[in-house]
Amino acid sequence: MTHETSETSALSRPGGPAAPGRHRPRRNKVPEVTAYFWIIKVLCTTVGETAADLLNEKAGLGLTGVSVLMSALLAVVLVAQFRTAAYRAGVYWLAVALISVVGTLISDNLTDNMGVPLETSTAVFAVVLAVVFVVWYRREGTLSIHSVDTTGRESFYWLAVLFTFALGTAAGDLVSERMDLGYWLSAALFAAAIAAVAVARFALGLDAVWSFWTAYVLTRPLGASVGDYLSQPAGDGGLGLGTVITSVLFLAVILGLVVYLGVTRKDVTEPGHATRHVA
Repeated sequence: MTHETSETSALSRPGGPAAPGRHRPRRNKVPEVTAYFWIIKVLCTTVGETAADLLNEKAGLGLTGVSVLMSALLAVVLVAQFRTAAYRAGVYWLAVALISVVGTLISDNLTDNMGVPLETSTAVFAVVLAVVFVVWYRREGTLSIHSVDTTGRESFYWLAVLFTFALGTAAGDLVSERMDLGYWLSAALFAAAIAAVAVARFALGLDAVWSFWTAYVLTRPLGASVGDYLSQPAGDGGLGLGTVITSVLFLAVILGLVVYLGVTRKDVTEPGHATRHVA
């Protein structure tokens, strides 16, 4: 699926010309979807799982305390993200890492504190995410991540990201518990699902936008399964590295990749880039 540049799509969306202030063209606030993007996304997802467990169990904050703390940190980082004029690797990926923790905690709070069945929370998050997409498209005329260049579009983007993490957490837990596959087999299952989406996209012509968002949801349970496999005790089917070592290890890799991208700018869409993109 091809997409117009952000400047063109902002002016030609349904409803006529964009309002000058709200839809003033800016540089895209989302990185190019490269191999680096997916690697860091999965690593952030893993950290979201292990860091939430670490703060909840080892730091003794409990789900409520962790949720308040991480939500406050996320709010601060999102303010910084919205104030940037263009994509900045450090701020963007810090927001993704924090939103992965918050998305995990939303699902965990519903399940553990409120007793909401995973079937219910999975269905609710799927509906909420669908509503976000519908409203986003009706207001902006596009769901392309290549045109996240206004405050409105960026707001919809981060809402969608939050609920993909919540949905991925609930759906992943539901599949893992119902099928009782264990961490490693669960990871293999979700990796196979992502591979199927890639095949459907590149071999069968599945819509690029929906391919991206489907894969984005599936990377959440994939990363969580990997994180659990590494951190959980051997008696429970894991490698027994613990949440501290696993979190530090993955954060170090994320930091290294983000610094590399910040220096090389390999994932930045420069102004004047080709007018047709593939998600």
